[in-house]
Amino acid sequence: MMQAFFKTHKYLLDHLSVPIRRGLMDQVNWNSRLIGIVGARGVGKTSFLLDYVSTVFGNDKSCLYINLNNLYFSDRTIISFADEFQKTGGKTLVLDQVFKYPEWASELVICYDSFPDLQIIFSGSPLMLPEDGHDLLIKADIYSLEGFSFREYINHKSENKFPAFKLNEILTDHTRIATDIVDSIKPLAYYNDYLHHGYYPFFLEKSNYLENLLKNINLVLEIDISYLQQIELKYLPKLRKLLYIIACSAPFQPNVSRLSQEVETSRATIINYLKYLNQARLINLLYEGQSEPLKKPSEIYLQNPNLLYSVARGDVENEVLNKTFFSNQIGYNHQVGYSRTTDFIIDETHLFNVGNRPKTAKGKNEDVWHACNMLEVGHGKDVPLWLFGFLE
Repeated sequence: MMQAFFKTHKYLLDHLSVPIRRGLMDQVNWNSRLIGIVGARGVGKTSFLLDYVSTVFGNDKSCLYINLNNLYFSDRTIISFADEFQKTGGKTLVLDQVFKYPEWASELVICYDSFPDLQIIFSGSPLMLPEDGHDLLIKADIYSLEGFSFREYINHKSENKFPAFKLNEILTDHTRIATDIVDSIKPLAYYNDYLHHGYYPFFLEKSNYLENLLKNINLVLEIDISYLQQIELKYLPKLRKLLYIIACSAPFQPNVSRLSQEVETSRATIINYLKYLNQARLINLLYEGQSEPLKKPSEIYLQNPNLLYSVARGDVENEVLNKTFFSNQIGYNHQVGYSRTTDFIIDETHLFNVGNRPKTAKGKNEDVWHACNMLEVGHGKDVPLWLFGFLE
């Protein structure tokens, strides 16, 4: 059976096409013995893993990629397979969709302890991760793969290699950074297309993007959330209805009692559903201050602008798209919080408004940053909104 897996491994690498190299590739500590890559369904985890395998190992049999949705693992443990693999010269075992195997987390810990010369890289949904304190979370280096940033989308479409920048770099030197980019391309020429169909890899395929995205959303609801959180399928319509209400209203400050009445379920269930939708990267929950398990979110956004077009359909207001874009792009590596006085507070430090900067002195606040739409190059605290798509 090992040879059959190697044949599949070789076939996948021979037919691999990865037109966009993901930025996360340079952030992972590939020397770690246990590495987890988690991300929403559809963001390209499998392609990411295969790209790494192809680049570093090629068809070297010291590395083997396996998708754990294979029925073979209904009668074979990860432990025994890893043992056989490392005894026959294996060095790196890549396990995709690891959550399809029931006791995956505990067995990976045993592999880590038992086979010190074997590296294991695994991937799956963020919903699959065990509770805090589990040995897996202590021993594994876990990274999150997000959808394409605006920078990655532009680099692909324009065949450029623009680098990513830290938030502090953008805030202190945004005029020069934006000028350098604008000298090469017109970022705003790509902006609306990205909002509509640039976040997920589906745009690389010759198919209906929004239909593919809708199928993807349904798989998240039916499998990633319902299966992993053990929600009975008869309650799936309530989960769908909640997501639709959010999509049609976002961004909004939730009234949990009203949501529980509309969805016809308890307040506690609504809080849990919101948590699951957030973990599945379908929505963003914003809190005032630190979030807590039972704390009601202060504001809810959809996770990225593409979801607005797919779930809500119809015309989407530019203001909503712009704010969703900002919260999504800056939320890759920063805490996006709810502010009573502005649109957002980032890392509990930087206040931001998104849209047009107030022209009157009465509306201005020099402590507030402005992510301005339709601005190519900014000055002072006026930063082009598109530039936040170039964050690390």
